[in-house]
Amino acid sequence: MTTPRDVEAPAGRLTGSPGRTQWIVLFSLSIGLAGLFHVAGLPAAFLVGPLLAGILVSTNGGNIRVPARPYLAGQAMVGLMIAHSITADIVMTFIQGWPIFLGTVAAVLGASSLLGWLMTHLRILPGTTAVWGASPGAATPMMLMAEAYGADARLVAFMQYLRVVFVAVTAAVIAGLWIDTPGGVAAAHAWFRPIDWISFAETIAVAAVAGYMGRRLKIPGGGFLVPLTIGTVLQVSGLIRIEQPELLLVASYSLLGWSVGLSFTRAVVLHAVRAFVPIALSTAGLVAFCGGLAVLLHRMLGIDPLTAYLATSPGGIDSVAIIAASAKVDVPFVMALQTFRLIVVLTVGPSLARLVARITERRGG
Repeated sequence: MTTPRDVEAPAGRLTGSPGRTQWIVLFSLSIGLAGLFHVAGLPAAFLVGPLLAGILVSTNGGNIRVPARPYLAGQAMVGLMIAHSITADIVMTFIQGWPIFLGTVAAVLGASSLLGWLMTHLRILPGTTAVWGASPGAATPMMLMAEAYGADARLVAFMQYLRVVFVAVTAAVIAGLWIDTPGGVAAAHAWFRPIDWISFAETIAVAAVAGYMGRRLKIPGGGFLVPLTIGTVLQVSGLIRIEQPELLLVASYSLLGWSVGLSFTRAVVLHAVRAFVPIALSTAGLVAFCGGLAVLLHRMLGIDPLTAYLATSPGGIDSVAIIAASAKVDVPFVMALQTFRLIVVLTVGPSLARLVARITERRGG
């Protein structure tokens, strides 16, 4: 199996620099890149910016790493962020149309698994990395789950965020053909909106307890999955309202982006560059397949084309939510399908990855 070898990198500009200097450089690059991406309206700007900054620092001689506890706190916050998006309306929409959701998700999972197997069989990426990279869930959870199950989280992040950009740009273009969306895909961030301090305290308490449980139970990806599960149950049942200030989410994204970015080596970067063409082709293929499913939903069930396309778009749930909120679409339907697919991928993803790995090994891949 072709793998990027983590050989010792040649000396870079930061080789031998004090840790404090490296952190200053990392912060500065992260703010600059994230700000640039956000202004340009690119998706996941506050995670991709720090991730790229971490890569630049690591491949130029940096040796700093994100401490374990802040990294786990970032995972818990992202888990609660997704739990916050799962509302009672979404649950009811799923209950009313579960056969449609089940069939659509099964088709997308089948297509993504086939692409993952093909890339693994052709030795484009090592191990089960291609399976996780092709999984049509939210990019950050896939990155965390891949790491927990031994795949190369760096290359998974490369695949996932490349697809996030593809999907967001394509969805924005298609949305622009139906409606006037002058704001593009960039979200209007309420940086200093009023905070419900009681709900915020409850959110922090759930993050701390659930994150600790996930770590102690030694569940793969538990630092993310346990807060997601507990947060969803508490929010849908009305026991708490998850409250996360924008700056806290940005800090969480940054911690996750730094953790992955700082683990990159020059060998991994070169491997990602060499694999760019097949990864881009597989991404385009999955986007086209989901577009075909959207056409079927429109013609067979009468679902309006933009709703169908946004609902079936493979991944980038945050970007899709932003576009859906600014368009005249059935938002509960879009978010119900996106959320259900994410839950299914998180549930069956490990089994799919192991199955593809066994099939590949049996066939001499």
